[in-house]
Amino acid sequence: MRVRGGVATSRRRKRLRKLVKGFRLRRRTNVRQAMSTLLRARAFAYRDRRTKKRNFRRLWITRINAACRMHGIRYSQFIHGLQLALVELDRRSLSEIAIRDPETFSKIVDLAKAQL
Repeated sequence: MRVRGGVATSRRRKRLRKLVKGFRLRRRTNVRQAMSTLLRARAFAYRDRRTKKRNFRRLWITRINAACRMHGIRYSQFIHGLQLALVELDRRSLSEIAIRDPETFSKIVDLAKAQL
């Protein structure tokens, strides 16, 4: 007797439909189109999880540079001074300090300047 794969196929398609929820038009309803769109979406998601980290680092550096220039020092000099002072604050926390607590940031800048 011939075995038909109706149950397995419908389960697979049901799982696919759940994953493509939110896609538009045929990309949601048509199985072949949904599968190719899902593959593409996952590739973009994988790529952009890494791109996001780069973009945030660039943002933090820009913020720190702007805050440093207000205190009369360049970003590269500031980071070099922190390295010489053995300060191990990362760029994320430095940018948050620069935004939320300018007085503390000015003390950190003075510390970096003293080491140069």
